[in-house]
Amino acid sequence: MSDENVCYAQSSRGAALFWTTLAFFGGFAGVSAFGPIVSKLKDALALSPLAMGLMAASPALTGSLLRIPFGAMVDRMGGKKPILILLVLAALGIAGITMMFWMYPAPTPSQYPFFLIFGMLCGSGIAVFSVGIPTVSYWYPQKTQGSALAIYAGLGNLAPGLFALLLPFLVISLGFSASYVIWSALLVVLVVLILLFMKDAPYFQYREMGIDIDPDALLLACGEELVPSGTAMESIRKAGSDWRTWILTYFYFVTFGGFIALTVWFPTYWSQLHHVSLVKAGGLTALYSLSASLLRVLGGYASDKIGGEKVTLLSFVVVGIGALFMGVSATSGGLATAGMMIMALGMGFANAAVFKLVPKYSPAAVGGAAGIVGGLGAFGGFVIPPLMGLFVKYKGLPGYSHGFYVFLGLSAAALMLFGVLHRASAEPGKEAVAAP
Repeated sequence: MSDENVCYAQSSRGAALFWTTLAFFGGFAGVSAFGPIVSKLKDALALSPLAMGLMAASPALTGSLLRIPFGAMVDRMGGKKPILILLVLAALGIAGITMMFWMYPAPTPSQYPFFLIFGMLCGSGIAVFSVGIPTVSYWYPQKTQGSALAIYAGLGNLAPGLFALLLPFLVISLGFSASYVIWSALLVVLVVLILLFMKDAPYFQYREMGIDIDPDALLLACGEELVPSGTAMESIRKAGSDWRTWILTYFYFVTFGGFIALTVWFPTYWSQLHHVSLVKAGGLTALYSLSASLLRVLGGYASDKIGGEKVTLLSFVVVGIGALFMGVSATSGGLATAGMMIMALGMGFANAAVFKLVPKYSPAAVGGAAGIVGGLGAFGGFVIPPLMGLFVKYKGLPGYSHGFYVFLGLSAAALMLFGVLHRASAEPGKEAVAAP
């Protein structure tokens, strides 16, 4: 490096945070595409409850499984390329849905696999989350990473709720085909903007320019404290060998996976069980999604103040209470709304508290643990809707309500696992011991 006081990297921290957050927002919006679709296609495709649940969950499958490998890519190539790949896949999914509605205004059961595949493509955008975390972290010094990541995750998580509110209005006003054409166009515009304006952290820019990298000089010139260590897979291996990582993963499976699951489940739940309009079902879904996202910020603050353990414990109690309300609300829209908001409270706080516990229980493999917890935890968004669909299959219409007992059981199991985790951490020397 010829001059240690000159930073040759382009862009700035604020710009990097803006483009990364916008990419996550746009990618995560794909999860809300399937609320109106499932409701529309349920009768047209003669979907069984299980098939309906699988379709509703299809975005979460790729959205969760792709988080780990694409997050690991950042250390090798920076965040811009993985983000572009994921957004292009999501755009192809939306374009596929658009094509299907344009070519076949009256879908038939034989087209079910195509909608399933396009749903999986849409979900690719959800995986932008795991790419954005290290991307933002490389730009910001450690003392301000917390605030930057809170902005990134908090604003990005608003996408499903906002789109669940907006999309039904578009569908009613313009029809399904035109609505998804607009959505496809917006994703294409986002891809072009990211391609033109987003820049990777200085380390990756220097490597691209062929400049020798001295971490101390990079810190002095550009203020970049963290540089890739090249041990991402080793970090994943260490975290995976620690049993506590898997308990935290289960917690996130219930809360964030559940958040994704309910974002795509609620439009069908409200329209089928309570017979509300598509617009009102979207509004209620948005109320849940936006509330859970904003409460995640408060959950992080509470975890800093009273500890992640207490917040996690109380959160699962709250989720269980909300699930119980939902389970007995088949004939009461008011009770269902109350239960939905109680679940939003518990899930929002728990999502923040779980990541407060990650560095505590995996101090030597924080990155790997975060990848496993965030990636496999999100898999709950794929698993939970089909389980809820089974209640509809065997109970009929009331099964839409009884399906929430799935969350009651998951919360009870989480509380038992919390007891195991808490007892182990209370033993002398346990808390700070990393996996071998």
